[in-house]
Amino acid sequence: MTESVITEFTGSQRESISRVYRYSPGGVRVLDSHDVTRRLYRFDPATNTMTENDPGQPNKILRRFVFDNYGMLEETFSFGSPPRTYRYEAGGRQIVMREGGDYGAVGKTFSFEGSGVAETAFGRDGSIERVYVFDPRNKTITIRKGGWYGDVERQLFFDRLDVSVFCELEAFLQFLMFSEKSARETEAEIDEQVQKIRASAPGQGRFAYTGQRHASAETSGAQGTPAARAPLHPASRGTAAGRAGRDEAGIDFIPAADSPRDIPRGAPGARVQSTAISIEERFRSVRDEDRTLTAGRSASIPLDERFRSSREEERTLTKGRSASIPLEERFQNEENDKDELTPGRSTQISYEERKKGSRMQ
Repeated sequence: MTESVITEFTGSQRESISRVYRYSPGGVRVLDSHDVTRRLYRFDPATNTMTENDPGQPNKILRRFVFDNYGMLEETFSFGSPPRTYRYEAGGRQIVMREGGDYGAVGKTFSFEGSGVAETAFGRDGSIERVYVFDPRNKTITIRKGGWYGDVERQLFFDRLDVSVFCELEAFLQFLMFSEKSARETEAEIDEQVQKIRASAPGQGRFAYTGQRHASAETSGAQGTPAARAPLHPASRGTAAGRAGRDEAGIDFIPAADSPRDIPRGAPGARVQSTAISIEERFRSVRDEDRTLTAGRSASIPLDERFRSSREEERTLTKGRSASIPLEERFQNEENDKDELTPGRSTQISYEERKKGSRMQ
């Protein structure tokens, strides 16, 4: 039987291949973009286990995944990596991942829905971290961040294998294990993309400056040729022609002096140097604006009219209704409610019995 191939792309565009999975009945080989095997997984149907082996030493086991009717147990053989358990819950419609064993803290939940699987990190108030969208045509699995309509994180295209195979619980756990990315792998992919951008040709990179360049006082030559007008990186000045406008890493460099010096700055009416403006002319506008302040409309209102309303509001407070009730009537109910004090239960205990109990203690 020939191997099935799963090609993984980063982002929504099928531009750069990040990994390739070669899926066979005996296991899975995970290759990077340079066709180098980075991970090796082997299936053992007799014991219902899957192992991750070292690509350099195929007989060395790094992790073991044990499957049963209730889920999967991950056994790790590296120091500092706690085991994880995956258990089927909610009638087989949800997978709960616990860190540290069967009684560890809940880390994530994977909920099976109509068109895929939603991954939710514990402690995010039920918000979805990423989703695995299954293509109805059984050709693609799209991994989105943040929800069903979030940004595309990865795309996996299947060849000679249907996506519906991984709709089962046990098969999805296998897919989850060999398709997960570690932090080191993510950083390596980012570094590789940075190197590709730096190695791109001048003016052809996606982030390169392609506009018109202007001459500066430091880089312009006497003859005014295009090679002389091109700005140079400080580290590359004095080198051979052809390195103009690029640093040692290969990225187009746009210095601060890449703008024309002869174009005046400021508003159209102020296009002379400030050193040519006299002090009298500078402060002329300020002196013209020093006018006498006019009195406001409130100054025409006399003081008696201003405070009339506040004086009219000063009225004598009237007595409340409670003042007409005599004191005897007020406190009559309280005196009637006073009951005679009755002796407590402790008075029925004789003094000898009390004294005897204290001696026993």
